[in-house]
Amino acid sequence: MKLLLILLTLLISNPVFAEDDDTIKSESTVTSEGTMETTINSPPPSAISPQISASNSDLCTVGVAGAVQTQILGISAGRTVRDMNCEKLKNAKTMYDMGMKVAAVSVMCQDERVFDAMLNAGTPCPKNGLVGDKARLAWEMEAVEEHIQREQNNPIRKMFNEDVETKIGLGVIISTIAFLFLL
Repeated sequence: MKLLLILLTLLISNPVFAEDDDTIKSESTVTSEGTMETTINSPPPSAISPQISASNSDLCTVGVAGAVQTQILGISAGRTVRDMNCEKLKNAKTMYDMGMKVAAVSVMCQDERVFDAMLNAGTPCPKNGLVGDKARLAWEMEAVEEHIQREQNNPIRKMFNEDVETKIGLGVIISTIAFLFLL
């Protein structure tokens, strides 16, 4: 029954077609006013300094790093720096552990503070294998020799030394002395 009803509807119905000259045209003008704000959420520029790890306690290095950031340019850098005092302490300890006590003290005496402390304690630092009073005498002799060397190399003393033949006019000597006092 349904099939018959559908067939009958298809046979009776006429197709509907739109005519070509029925065109609908519409024009409109829209005017609007308003303001718009745009917020951009972005992370700030960042220069991240490198991480320099010197966590091993047997290393005598220190890590140094830094970074600078502006609105346009970011720079970061890092490096390691040798700790010379740490190396000196490790060398002295190693020598002492090997039974080389005089050599260990000599390494420590490279520090002027240790040198002065040893001298003030009455136990001067070793010099050329000498220890005790012999070392103290050797250090004193070296200081005297250095003083003599400085005195002999003094240019003003050389000018007036009788053993050296110099023929310098009085004007040159006076101008040299005046120049030295002006410095």
